[in-house]
This record gives sequence, C-alpha cells and structure tokens, in this order.
Amino acid sequence: MSDYNAPRSTGKKSGRQKSAAQKVLTANQGHKARKRFGQNFLHDGNIINKIVRAINPKEGQNLVEIGPGMGAITEPVLEATGALNVVEIDRDLIPRLRTQFFNYPNFKVYEGDALQYDFTQLIDQEAENPAPLRIIGNLPYNISTPLIFHLLSYTEQHLVQDMHFMLQKEVVDRLAAGPGTSDYGRLGIMAQYWCRVEPLFIVGPGAFNPPPKVDSAIVRLVPHDVLPFPAKDIAILQNVVRQAFSMRRKTLRNTLKTMITVENIESLDIDASLRPERLSLEEYVKIADFVADNPLNPAGKS
Repeated sequence: MSDYNAPRSTGKKSGRQKSAAQKVLTANQGHKARKRFGQNFLHDGNIINKIVRAINPKEGQNLVEIGPGMGAITEPVLEATGALNVVEIDRDLIPRLRTQFFNYPNFKVYEGDALQYDFTQLIDQEAENPAPLRIIGNLPYNISTPLIFHLLSYTEQHLVQDMHFMLQKEVVDRLAAGPGTSDYGRLGIMAQYWCRVEPLFIVGPGAFNPPPKVDSAIVRLVPHDVLPFPAKDIAILQNVVRQAFSMRRKTLRNTLKTMITVENIESLDIDASLRPERLSLEEYVKIADFVADNPLNPAGKS
C-alpha cells in the first residue's frame, strides 16, 4: 500500500541501516557530484532499504539500473539477485563501480547516456522466454521527462515488466495526475496510456548528498496487460496530446484546429470550449482515432 501522502520518516536508523548509509558516505568521499549530470547521491540507509523493499528484486530477473552513482541501490539489489546491468554516463564513476562490485561476475556496466541507450540489447533475444526488463533508477531531474518518454517506448514493445524511479516530486505528481488538475498534462496522459502509475512515498532533501532544493518521490510504473483505451495510431495520439497542451490556456477549438474541426470534436460528445486539462485519456483517444480516420486536408476541411 502506498504511503505517498504520509509524513516522511524521521525515525532512528537500525544498525544495519546505519551500516548501509555509512558505506555510501564512505564511497562518496573523493567524488564531487556533477551538476551537468544532475547528480544527487542517495545516502539515507532507511530510504535505501525502503526503496529496495518496494522493488522486491529476485534472482533470475532482468534488472537494469539507470545512473547507479555510488551504488546505494546497486549493492542491496546485487545482494538479492547476484546479477545487475547498469547504465552510467559519468566516466569517473565507472571504474569505482567495477572495483566496488568486482566479486559479482554478473554485474555489467554500460557506459553511455540513458537517453540514447538501446535497452533492447539487454534482452536475451535467443531465449525461448526472454526475461522482461525491470528498470530502476534515481533519474537526473534535468532529463527525467525525456528519459521517461524514451523508456515508455519499450513498454510498447512489451519488453518491460515494471519500472521504479526516484524523481522530483513534482514530476511524480504530473505522472499520476488526473483530468481537471494543474499537474495534468502530456507526461501523465502518455504514461497512463501505457502504464499503471503508483506514487509510493516521498523522500526529503536530507537523504541526498548534495541535498536537492526540492522533495523527491518514488514511483512505480507497471505496463498494462491490456491497454484500457488502445489508439488506432499511437503517433497520432501523441501529436494530438502534444498539440492540445502546446497552448495550455487555450481551448480545444483553438489548439486542435489544424487537426480536427469544432463540429467533429462535438460529434464525439466532447465540448470544444474545454481547455486541454479537462479531457480524459479516453477522450483524447477518441479524438486521435477520429483524426486517424478523417485527416484534414491542407484547406482545413475534413
């Protein structure tokens, strides 16, 4: 059960939690977090254990961690599974990670930008039943939104079992938002098209070194077994949603006028005078499906 709206934990750490936190603090020594990579290293043992419990890693699963940093989450996941792939962009951290976890032969580090990384190469294509990806990570806040869109593309290919991310709380709120709220927008609509979004709990700035200026939160994304509102053409749905929110304070009759007429919007039982944040995912799919079947010609007539 989520305790997303519960107060942040401020209880005393157990000996085991202190030990885990001390390991990370020791590892942090000698490496300065780099702003250009959006680095904030997790060191709170209580939070680390809570995240790992939420992930619940098991031996034989295909886990991949984005941005392992100093290995705060990496170590307990490896202890549970014995195998882990990680994608790290900071070249200075890679030799540290390989040294730190040298006794795990199935620990593999891939150097590169997760935004550009092809995660399909972590799937054993020759296996009869290849294990789907379980993706985890403390995502850099400066690239979290485009990175989530990149990762959602793999759910379309049915390659992902689930995803657990540490994100800026504001981003988690946007992922989980429903129609009629200020946080509702393109990110949440497309995430909810592909996945069930579960905000889990909030993490305060003090859990990191250096501490960020905002709260963070853990979120779980689980791809739908069956899409609740499948679109005829996902690219058209993405374009409709993007266009609708390009001018958030404008109404649908203005934002979508190059894609669909007012009359056709209202033929779908959707009020064209509404602003984009008032429409549900199902209604956006209705519009996209109509556009797919009835594209406007250059003169703007259907």
